[in-house]
Amino acid sequence: MKSELNRNYSELTEFILLGFRSSPEVQILLFLLFLLLYMVIVLGNTSMLVVIKIDSRLHTPMYFFLRNLSCLDLCYSTVIAPKTLATFLSKEKKISYNGCATQFFFFALFVGTEGFLLAVMAYDRFSAICSPFLYNVRMSQQACVRLVIGSYLCGCINSMIQTGFTFSLRFCGENRLDHFFCDVPALIKISCVDTFVNEIVLFILSALIILTTTTVILVSYAYILSTVLKIPSTHGRSKTFSTCSSHITVVSLFYGTVFFMYAQPGAISSPEESKIIAVFYTLIIPMLNPLIYSLRNREVKNALKRIMMRKTPSIDL
Repeated sequence: MKSELNRNYSELTEFILLGFRSSPEVQILLFLLFLLLYMVIVLGNTSMLVVIKIDSRLHTPMYFFLRNLSCLDLCYSTVIAPKTLATFLSKEKKISYNGCATQFFFFALFVGTEGFLLAVMAYDRFSAICSPFLYNVRMSQQACVRLVIGSYLCGCINSMIQTGFTFSLRFCGENRLDHFFCDVPALIKISCVDTFVNEIVLFILSALIILTTTTVILVSYAYILSTVLKIPSTHGRSKTFSTCSSHITVVSLFYGTVFFMYAQPGAISSPEESKIIAVFYTLIIPMLNPLIYSLRNREVKNALKRIMMRKTPSIDL
């Protein structure tokens, strides 16, 4: 029996992504919907990168971190969306074993890095509002680069651990993955060996990342709130706290979804529910982030206006 399991395991070279099981007509509609979402993601995040690069007034630590956030959103949605779009139009919805491992590694890398970067952005707002005279020292160019590199390193460590544990599992010939991309819960479900250790590792890693980063975010905003409440004028309080509103919205969307998906073993009752939540954090959130920061941020809106005015030719009468 053991030799048979080993034989079946060695023969597994690919997975079949079952995705959203529906009629061909619905598959076409889903393809168009996902394509539209991905095009908005690319356009929105690329525009944010270009605007921050072009406008010298946005060359500050806050927008340096925002540029990296846009880059991460673009990267992890690109890890998922093109393959998903291809499977909607393909009869053989296959992904190679190595391709699956690679997709999951980079997805976990970029998502994990984004979690740490959001905590760094909260610390940046804390430094700007609570210690304005020390801000340029704390958030020097070198410090900002180190914080971003540190975020990537933490995301990489998380990704290597999760990928190593997940793809050490045996699947014994069962290769039908009830998802539209390679994700841990779906892979654990089709494994033919005891996955208790993997589920515990997933829970501990997710909980550790969420607890450490949310602690930084909550402590930062507790100090920010305390400082803002000491400002005598209502206009001053509103103006100061408005610089944080976009970040709070993005953090709420990201951490709310990640916590519900990964930090509560068994919380999601059906594969279809898991797929819908996955669509939210792989496509909807990367689409919303640049919209949130452009529509709710006066400096970004002003930068867009300045760029548009430069490109609009003057008409001499």
